[in-house]
Amino acid sequence: MESAIPLSPTPAIGAATWQAHLVHLLVAARMRPHATQPIDPLWVRANMGRPRGPRRLMAQSTGATFGRQEAGQGWPGGEYVCWPTRASDAPTLLYLHGGGFIACSPETHRSLVGSLVRRTKGQAWVPTYRLAPEHPFPAALDDVKAAYRHLLDVQGIDPTRLVLAGDSAGGGLALALALAIRDEGWPPPAALVTFCPWTDMTGTGASLEENSARCSMFTGDTIRRAAKLYVGTADPSLPYVSPVYGDFRGLPPLLVHASTDEVLRDDGVRVAQRAAAAGVPVSLRMWARVPHVWQFFAAVLPEARESLTLAVDFMRQHTRASR
Repeated sequence: MESAIPLSPTPAIGAATWQAHLVHLLVAARMRPHATQPIDPLWVRANMGRPRGPRRLMAQSTGATFGRQEAGQGWPGGEYVCWPTRASDAPTLLYLHGGGFIACSPETHRSLVGSLVRRTKGQAWVPTYRLAPEHPFPAALDDVKAAYRHLLDVQGIDPTRLVLAGDSAGGGLALALALAIRDEGWPPPAALVTFCPWTDMTGTGASLEENSARCSMFTGDTIRRAAKLYVGTADPSLPYVSPVYGDFRGLPPLLVHASTDEVLRDDGVRVAQRAAAAGVPVSLRMWARVPHVWQFFAAVLPEARESLTLAVDFMRQHTRASR
């Protein structure tokens, strides 16, 4: 669904598959015991992405190639991902990884980014941005702004072929980057793709309470505690911190995919509503029972493959339209 009018929460696409129920149970067994515990960023960094063996196999199975891109000429460091026989008309992604602003990296997100690159037959740049609490806001935003300028000024990438994308904290960061690009008067990207974006550091979404008992990964309190690590001394309601409070006029077409059962459901729904009210073309879709950022599980989960296919169709539509 694309719309330029205020959106109501859309029903989930179909009934959850048996694979979704199984993945939900497995993720919950791994993540829920930690949801009510104090957050130790160093522990999260050491353990996020485990078991690593299956992650490596999932990344390799995408068929994409991964290469380290060292910091320099404005690029903060990170990875370059491409399809071995890249199509000349394929979109380029600037992909911002999630991890609550405190953890994860381009390496942890190889399977997700590789799955997108496999479907676009294109390329993706995945920057390493500084993490909280050592580097609270605006460090991450400053780093991805520099990465965007690097792609335009050094790599010479046509912004009409460029898509901003991200998941969870990275999805919120992509939205904040889109606001900053507009405010700076820089050439805008062709489209904006977000999976389960975290967009409200004030913790006001109704789903933080409604879904606390059934989200496979977090509770509402988990989100509120993690937000404080990123916000630091800043005002959590600033649009660059919490994009849900931003003015979306003039932003590129936006895609939001979320789970009906996750605590961050309303972070995505409210962004889609505000963007649509501002005249931005919006595609909002939701799936039942799947865990937060279920797109990681494309190798085994039909809902993940469906989400990624729809996202790539959206990218192609808007990179073609902008030429």
